Amino acid sequence: MTAITYDEFGPFKVIEVYEPSVGLRGTLVVDNVSRGPSIGGVRMAPDVSTQECLRLARAMTFKNAAADLPHGGGKSVLYGDPGMPIAQKEELVRAFACALEEVEQYIFGPDMGTDEQCMGWVRDEIGRAVGLPRELGGIPLDEIGATGWGLLHAVKVACEYQQRELAGARVAIQGFGAVGKHAARFLAEEGAIIVGAADIRGTVSCADGLDVAQLVALKETDGNVIDYPDGPGVSKGDAESIIDVNCDIWIPAARPDVIREDNVNRLQTAMVVSGANIPMTPGAEEILHERGVLCIPDFIANAGGVICAAMEYHGASEAAAMDIIAEKLTYNVRRVLDIVRSDNCTPRQAAEDMAHRRVRRAMALRRWSLF
Repeated sequence: MTAITYDEFGPFKVIEVYEPSVGLRGTLVVDNVSRGPSIGGVRMAPDVSTQECLRLARAMTFKNAAADLPHGGGKSVLYGDPGMPIAQKEELVRAFACALEEVEQYIFGPDMGTDEQCMGWVRDEIGRAVGLPRELGGIPLDEIGATGWGLLHAVKVACEYQQRELAGARVAIQGFGAVGKHAARFLAEEGAIIVGAADIRGTVSCADGLDVAQLVALKETDGNVIDYPDGPGVSKGDAESIIDVNCDIWIPAARPDVIREDNVNRLQTAMVVSGANIPMTPGAEEILHERGVLCIPDFIANAGGVICAAMEYHGASEAAAMDIIAEKLTYNVRRVLDIVRSDNCTPRQAAEDMAHRRVRRAMALRRWSLF
Protein backbone atom coordinates (compact mmCIF):
# COMPACT_ATOMS: atom_id res chain seq x y z
CA MET A 1 0.00 0.00 0.00
CA THR A 2 1.41 3.37 -1.05
CA ALA A 3 1.50 5.95 1.73
CA ILE A 4 -0.27 9.12 0.62
CA THR A 5 0.90 12.43 2.06
CA TYR A 6 -1.71 15.17 2.17
CA ASP A 7 -1.02 18.90 2.35
CA GLU A 8 -2.81 22.17 1.73
CA PHE A 9 -3.05 21.48 -2.03
CA GLY A 10 -4.28 17.87 -2.01
CA PRO A 11 -4.51 15.28 -3.41
CA PHE A 12 -8.27 15.62 -3.84
CA LYS A 13 -8.91 12.08 -5.14
CA VAL A 14 -6.80 8.94 -5.52
CA ILE A 15 -8.54 6.12 -7.36
CA GLU A 16 -7.12 2.65 -8.01
CA VAL A 17 -8.64 0.65 -10.86
CA TYR A 18 -8.33 -3.11 -11.21
CA GLU A 19 -10.15 -5.49 -13.55
CA PRO A 20 -8.21 -8.76 -13.98
CA SER A 21 -10.50 -10.13 -16.68
CA VAL A 22 -8.95 -7.69 -19.18
CA GLY A 23 -5.61 -7.22 -17.41
CA LEU A 24 -6.54 -3.68 -16.35
CA ARG A 25 -4.67 -2.02 -13.53
CA GLY A 26 -4.31 1.72 -13.19
CA THR A 27 -4.33 4.74 -10.91
CA LEU A 28 -5.84 8.20 -11.18
CA VAL A 29 -4.76 11.10 -8.99
CA VAL A 30 -6.79 14.30 -9.12
CA ASP A 31 -4.50 16.57 -7.15
CA ASN A 32 -6.20 19.97 -7.06
CA VAL A 33 -9.08 21.47 -9.04
CA SER A 34 -9.41 24.91 -7.45
CA ARG A 35 -8.53 26.55 -10.81
CA GLY A 36 -10.82 24.27 -12.81
CA PRO A 37 -11.09 20.63 -13.95
CA SER A 38 -7.74 18.89 -13.99
CA ILE A 39 -5.88 18.12 -17.20
CA GLY A 40 -3.16 15.48 -17.15
CA GLY A 41 -1.85 12.73 -19.38
CA VAL A 42 -2.30 8.97 -19.22
CA ARG A 43 1.14 7.42 -18.75
CA MET A 44 1.49 3.77 -19.78
CA ALA A 45 4.46 1.61 -18.77
CA PRO A 46 5.03 -1.73 -17.01
CA ASP A 47 6.72 -0.10 -14.01
CA VAL A 48 4.51 2.90 -13.26
CA SER A 49 3.33 3.31 -9.67
CA THR A 50 0.86 5.17 -7.51
CA GLN A 51 3.75 7.14 -6.01
CA GLU A 52 4.88 8.23 -9.47
CA CYS A 53 1.29 9.18 -10.30
CA LEU A 54 1.02 11.29 -7.12
CA ARG A 55 4.22 13.17 -7.94
CA LEU A 56 3.21 13.73 -11.56
CA ALA A 57 -0.25 14.97 -10.58
CA ARG A 58 1.27 17.53 -8.23
CA ALA A 59 3.63 18.64 -10.98
CA MET A 60 0.57 19.17 -13.18
CA THR A 61 -1.10 21.31 -10.51
CA PHE A 62 1.90 23.62 -10.48
CA LYS A 63 2.41 23.44 -14.25
CA ASN A 64 -1.15 24.49 -15.03
CA ALA A 65 -1.04 27.24 -12.41
CA ALA A 66 2.35 28.52 -13.60
CA ALA A 67 1.00 28.59 -17.17
CA ASP A 68 -2.03 30.50 -15.81
CA LEU A 69 -4.48 27.97 -17.25
CA PRO A 70 -8.05 27.59 -15.90
CA HIS A 71 -7.29 23.99 -14.94
CA GLY A 72 -6.08 21.99 -12.00
CA GLY A 73 -3.62 19.14 -11.91
CA GLY A 74 -4.22 15.43 -12.34
CA LYS A 75 -2.49 12.38 -13.77
CA SER A 76 -3.25 8.76 -14.46
CA VAL A 77 -1.02 5.74 -14.97
CA LEU A 78 -1.86 2.51 -16.72
CA TYR A 79 0.23 -0.59 -16.08
CA GLY A 80 1.32 -2.31 -19.27
CA ASP A 81 3.74 -2.41 -22.17
CA PRO A 82 2.81 0.41 -24.58
CA GLY A 83 4.17 -1.74 -27.40
CA MET A 84 1.59 -4.49 -26.84
CA PRO A 85 -0.64 -5.53 -29.77
CA ILE A 86 -2.85 -2.62 -30.76
CA ALA A 87 -6.11 -4.49 -30.15
CA GLN A 88 -5.06 -5.33 -26.60
CA LYS A 89 -3.93 -1.76 -25.94
CA GLU A 90 -7.23 -0.40 -27.25
CA GLU A 91 -9.18 -2.70 -24.94
CA LEU A 92 -7.14 -1.55 -21.91
CA VAL A 93 -7.39 2.15 -22.70
CA ARG A 94 -11.13 1.94 -23.37
CA ALA A 95 -11.68 -0.05 -20.15
CA PHE A 96 -9.64 2.47 -18.15
CA ALA A 97 -11.66 5.35 -19.56
CA CYS A 98 -14.95 3.63 -18.73
CA ALA A 99 -13.78 2.90 -15.18
CA LEU A 100 -13.14 6.63 -14.67
CA GLU A 101 -16.13 7.96 -16.63
CA GLU A 102 -17.79 9.50 -13.57
CA VAL A 103 -14.68 11.44 -12.45
CA GLU A 104 -15.64 14.62 -14.26
CA GLN A 105 -12.83 16.60 -12.57
CA TYR A 106 -10.29 14.79 -14.79
CA ILE A 107 -9.71 15.37 -18.52
CA PHE A 108 -7.61 12.69 -20.21
CA GLY A 109 -4.60 13.63 -22.33
CA PRO A 110 -1.69 11.78 -24.00
CA ASP A 111 1.56 11.09 -22.18
CA MET A 112 4.41 8.63 -22.38
CA GLY A 113 3.09 5.41 -23.87
CA THR A 114 -0.18 6.90 -25.15
CA ASP A 115 -0.96 9.10 -28.13
CA GLU A 116 -3.67 10.81 -30.18
CA GLN A 117 -5.19 7.48 -31.20
CA CYS A 118 -5.55 6.49 -27.55
CA MET A 119 -7.27 9.78 -26.80
CA GLY A 120 -9.64 9.07 -29.68
CA TRP A 121 -10.63 5.83 -27.95
CA VAL A 122 -11.19 7.70 -24.68
CA ARG A 123 -13.28 10.33 -26.45
CA ASP A 124 -15.37 7.61 -28.06
CA GLU A 125 -16.07 6.02 -24.68
CA ILE A 126 -16.65 8.99 -22.37
CA GLY A 127 -16.35 12.17 -24.48
CA ARG A 128 -13.68 13.72 -22.25
CA ALA A 129 -10.19 13.89 -23.75
CA VAL A 130 -7.70 16.31 -25.31
CA GLY A 131 -4.79 15.76 -27.67
CA LEU A 132 -7.23 14.22 -30.12
CA PRO A 133 -6.56 13.21 -33.74
CA ARG A 134 -7.21 15.85 -36.38
CA GLU A 135 -10.09 13.71 -37.66
CA LEU A 136 -11.90 14.38 -34.40
CA GLY A 137 -11.20 18.11 -34.48
CA GLY A 138 -8.22 17.88 -32.15
CA ILE A 139 -4.78 19.44 -32.10
CA PRO A 140 -2.43 16.42 -32.13
CA LEU A 141 0.15 17.87 -29.74
CA ASP A 142 2.68 15.04 -30.17
CA GLU A 143 2.46 15.22 -33.96
CA ILE A 144 3.08 18.98 -34.06
CA GLY A 145 5.63 18.92 -31.23
CA ALA A 146 3.84 21.28 -28.83
CA THR A 147 6.06 20.44 -25.86
CA GLY A 148 9.22 20.68 -27.95
CA TRP A 149 8.05 24.05 -29.29
CA GLY A 150 7.70 25.29 -25.73
CA LEU A 151 11.15 23.94 -24.84
CA LEU A 152 12.65 25.95 -27.68
CA HIS A 153 11.32 29.17 -26.19
CA ALA A 154 12.39 28.19 -22.68
CA VAL A 155 15.91 27.54 -24.00
CA LYS A 156 15.97 30.87 -25.82
CA VAL A 157 15.22 32.79 -22.61
CA ALA A 158 17.71 30.70 -20.62
CA CYS A 159 20.39 31.47 -23.22
CA GLU A 160 19.64 35.18 -22.87
CA TYR A 161 20.02 34.85 -19.11
CA GLN A 162 23.42 33.17 -19.51
CA GLN A 163 24.40 35.61 -22.28
CA ARG A 164 24.85 32.64 -24.57
CA GLU A 165 24.05 32.37 -28.30
CA LEU A 166 21.66 29.55 -29.14
CA ALA A 167 23.19 29.25 -32.60
CA GLY A 168 26.22 27.02 -32.15
CA ALA A 169 25.21 25.82 -28.68
CA ARG A 170 25.80 22.08 -28.17
CA VAL A 171 22.70 20.17 -27.05
CA ALA A 172 22.26 16.62 -25.71
CA ILE A 173 18.76 15.12 -25.48
CA GLN A 174 17.93 12.24 -23.16
CA GLY A 175 14.75 10.63 -24.46
CA PHE A 176 14.48 11.01 -28.23
CA GLY A 177 10.74 10.40 -28.44
CA ALA A 178 7.67 12.54 -28.96
CA VAL A 179 9.15 15.44 -27.00
CA GLY A 180 12.85 15.01 -27.65
CA LYS A 181 12.76 14.62 -31.42
CA HIS A 182 10.70 17.77 -31.90
CA ALA A 183 12.87 19.73 -29.47
CA ALA A 184 15.91 18.64 -31.49
CA ARG A 185 14.26 19.69 -34.73
CA PHE A 186 13.23 23.14 -33.47
CA LEU A 187 16.60 23.80 -31.83
CA ALA A 188 18.55 22.69 -34.91
CA GLU A 189 16.48 25.09 -37.02
CA GLU A 190 17.78 27.88 -34.76
CA GLY A 191 21.39 26.80 -35.34
CA ALA A 192 21.95 24.66 -32.25
CA ILE A 193 24.15 21.59 -32.69
CA ILE A 194 22.71 18.30 -31.44
CA VAL A 195 25.74 16.42 -30.09
CA GLY A 196 23.95 13.59 -28.28
CA ALA A 197 20.66 11.71 -28.33
CA ALA A 198 19.41 8.75 -26.34
CA ASP A 199 16.39 6.46 -26.24
CA ILE A 200 15.61 3.28 -24.37
CA ARG A 201 18.10 1.23 -26.41
CA GLY A 202 21.16 3.44 -26.26
CA THR A 203 23.01 6.70 -26.89
CA VAL A 204 24.63 8.15 -30.00
CA SER A 205 26.91 11.18 -29.84
CA CYS A 206 29.23 13.21 -32.03
CA ALA A 207 31.07 16.35 -30.96
CA ASP A 208 30.73 17.76 -34.49
CA GLY A 209 26.98 17.28 -34.46
CA LEU A 210 24.42 14.67 -35.47
CA ASP A 211 22.10 14.83 -38.45
CA VAL A 212 18.74 15.55 -36.81
CA ALA A 213 16.76 14.62 -39.91
CA GLN A 214 18.37 11.17 -39.89
CA LEU A 215 17.62 10.69 -36.18
CA VAL A 216 13.99 11.70 -36.64
CA ALA A 217 13.64 9.42 -39.65
CA LEU A 218 14.95 6.49 -37.60
CA LYS A 219 12.41 7.08 -34.85
CA GLU A 220 9.54 7.47 -37.31
CA THR A 221 10.34 4.10 -38.91
CA ASP A 222 10.45 2.23 -35.57
CA GLY A 223 14.22 2.46 -35.33
CA ASN A 224 16.43 3.62 -32.48
CA VAL A 225 19.12 6.25 -32.19
CA ILE A 226 21.87 3.63 -32.01
CA ASP A 227 20.91 2.64 -35.57
CA TYR A 228 22.42 5.98 -36.63
CA PRO A 229 25.18 5.37 -39.21
CA ASP A 230 28.72 4.99 -37.94
CA GLY A 231 31.17 7.61 -39.07
CA PRO A 232 34.03 9.91 -38.01
CA GLY A 233 33.53 11.03 -34.42
CA VAL A 234 30.32 9.04 -33.89
CA SER A 235 30.20 7.18 -30.58
CA LYS A 236 27.58 4.83 -29.18
CA GLY A 237 26.81 3.55 -25.72
CA ASP A 238 24.06 2.45 -23.39
CA ALA A 239 21.07 4.63 -22.61
CA GLU A 240 22.59 6.15 -19.50
CA SER A 241 25.80 7.24 -21.23
CA ILE A 242 23.93 10.32 -22.51
CA ILE A 243 24.68 11.74 -19.06
CA ASP A 244 28.39 11.83 -19.94
CA VAL A 245 28.02 13.76 -23.21
CA ASN A 246 29.76 17.14 -22.93
CA CYS A 247 27.34 19.88 -23.95
CA ASP A 248 26.06 23.39 -23.22
CA ILE A 249 22.39 22.40 -22.87
CA TRP A 250 21.16 19.06 -21.53
CA ILE A 251 17.48 18.20 -22.06
CA PRO A 252 15.91 15.29 -20.19
CA ALA A 253 12.78 14.18 -22.05
CA ALA A 254 11.98 10.72 -20.73
CA ARG A 255 11.34 9.10 -17.35
CA PRO A 256 11.42 10.52 -13.80
CA ASP A 257 14.58 10.64 -11.68
CA VAL A 258 17.11 10.00 -14.44
CA ILE A 259 19.46 12.43 -12.67
CA ARG A 260 20.07 11.52 -9.05
CA GLU A 261 22.64 12.20 -6.35
CA ASP A 262 24.60 9.11 -7.45
CA ASN A 263 25.09 10.25 -11.07
CA VAL A 264 24.61 14.03 -11.11
CA ASN A 265 28.34 14.74 -11.05
CA ARG A 266 28.70 13.01 -14.42
CA LEU A 267 26.74 15.81 -16.12
CA GLN A 268 28.98 18.15 -18.11
CA THR A 269 26.68 21.02 -19.03
CA ALA A 270 25.91 24.65 -18.27
CA MET A 271 22.13 24.33 -18.43
CA VAL A 272 19.40 21.73 -17.89
CA VAL A 273 16.01 22.47 -19.45
CA SER A 274 13.55 19.77 -18.45
CA GLY A 275 11.36 18.31 -21.17
CA ALA A 276 10.24 15.44 -18.91
CA ASN A 277 8.27 15.63 -15.69
CA ILE A 278 10.28 15.22 -12.44
CA PRO A 279 13.45 14.13 -14.29
CA MET A 280 15.76 15.00 -11.38
CA THR A 281 15.65 14.32 -7.67
CA PRO A 282 15.54 17.46 -5.50
CA GLY A 283 19.00 16.68 -4.13
CA ALA A 284 20.51 16.38 -7.60
CA GLU A 285 18.95 19.68 -8.64
CA GLU A 286 20.43 21.38 -5.58
CA ILE A 287 23.87 20.00 -6.43
CA LEU A 288 23.64 21.36 -9.97
CA HIS A 289 22.57 24.78 -8.69
CA GLU A 290 25.54 24.89 -6.32
CA ARG A 291 27.80 24.07 -9.30
CA GLY A 292 26.36 27.04 -11.20
CA VAL A 293 24.32 24.95 -13.65
CA LEU A 294 21.10 26.72 -14.61
CA CYS A 295 18.11 24.37 -14.19
CA ILE A 296 14.79 25.44 -15.69
CA PRO A 297 12.16 23.46 -13.75
CA ASP A 298 10.08 20.84 -15.50
CA PHE A 299 6.66 22.34 -14.84
CA ILE A 300 7.81 25.63 -16.34
CA ALA A 301 9.86 24.40 -19.31
CA ASN A 302 7.66 21.57 -20.58
CA ALA A 303 4.26 23.24 -20.28
CA GLY A 304 3.80 23.49 -24.06
CA GLY A 305 1.88 20.23 -24.25
CA VAL A 306 -0.68 21.03 -21.59
CA ILE A 307 -1.09 24.59 -22.88
CA CYS A 308 -1.89 23.11 -26.29
CA ALA A 309 -4.31 20.63 -24.69
CA ALA A 310 -6.09 23.39 -22.79
CA MET A 311 -6.33 25.53 -25.92
CA GLU A 312 -7.86 22.60 -27.82
CA TYR A 313 -10.34 22.00 -24.98
CA HIS A 314 -11.49 25.61 -25.24
CA GLY A 315 -11.82 25.52 -29.03
CA ALA A 316 -8.64 27.30 -30.22
CA SER A 317 -6.94 26.64 -33.55
CA GLU A 318 -3.54 24.98 -33.90
CA ALA A 319 -1.89 28.24 -34.98
CA ALA A 320 -3.34 30.09 -31.99
CA ALA A 321 -2.16 27.33 -29.65
CA MET A 322 1.41 27.51 -30.94
CA ASP A 323 1.45 31.30 -30.56
CA ILE A 324 0.17 31.08 -26.99
CA ILE A 325 2.76 28.42 -26.12
CA ALA A 326 5.56 30.70 -27.34
CA GLU A 327 4.09 33.68 -25.48
CA LYS A 328 3.49 31.90 -22.17
CA LEU A 329 6.80 30.01 -22.10
CA THR A 330 8.78 33.15 -22.89
CA TYR A 331 6.97 35.17 -20.21
CA ASN A 332 7.09 32.48 -17.51
CA VAL A 333 10.77 31.62 -17.90
CA ARG A 334 11.68 35.32 -17.87
CA ARG A 335 9.50 35.83 -14.80
CA VAL A 336 11.15 32.94 -12.96
CA LEU A 337 14.65 34.13 -13.81
CA ASP A 338 13.78 37.69 -12.76
CA ILE A 339 12.79 36.30 -9.34
CA VAL A 340 16.04 34.32 -9.20
CA ARG A 341 17.99 37.54 -9.76
CA SER A 342 16.03 39.62 -7.27
CA ASP A 343 15.64 37.03 -4.48
CA ASN A 344 18.90 35.10 -4.95
CA CYS A 345 17.04 31.77 -4.92
CA THR A 346 16.99 28.68 -7.11
CA PRO A 347 14.81 28.63 -10.25
CA ARG A 348 12.70 25.89 -8.69
CA GLN A 349 12.07 27.94 -5.56
CA ALA A 350 11.06 30.90 -7.72
CA ALA A 351 8.78 28.78 -9.92
CA GLU A 352 7.13 26.97 -7.03
CA ASP A 353 6.52 30.21 -5.16
CA MET A 354 4.83 31.67 -8.27
CA ALA A 355 2.67 28.57 -8.75
CA HIS A 356 1.80 28.26 -5.05
CA ARG A 357 0.54 31.83 -4.93
CA ARG A 358 -1.70 31.29 -7.95
CA VAL A 359 -3.21 28.07 -6.56
CA ARG A 360 -3.77 29.58 -3.11
CA ARG A 361 -5.53 32.58 -4.63
CA ALA A 362 -7.83 30.27 -6.56
CA MET A 363 -8.51 28.14 -3.48
CA ALA A 364 -9.44 31.24 -1.50
CA LEU A 365 -12.18 32.03 -4.03
CA ARG A 366 -13.86 28.63 -3.76
CA ARG A 367 -16.54 27.63 -1.28
CA TRP A 368 -14.62 24.42 -0.75
CA SER A 369 -10.87 24.66 -1.18
CA LEU A 370 -10.42 21.66 -3.48
CA PHE A 371 -13.61 21.23 -5.53
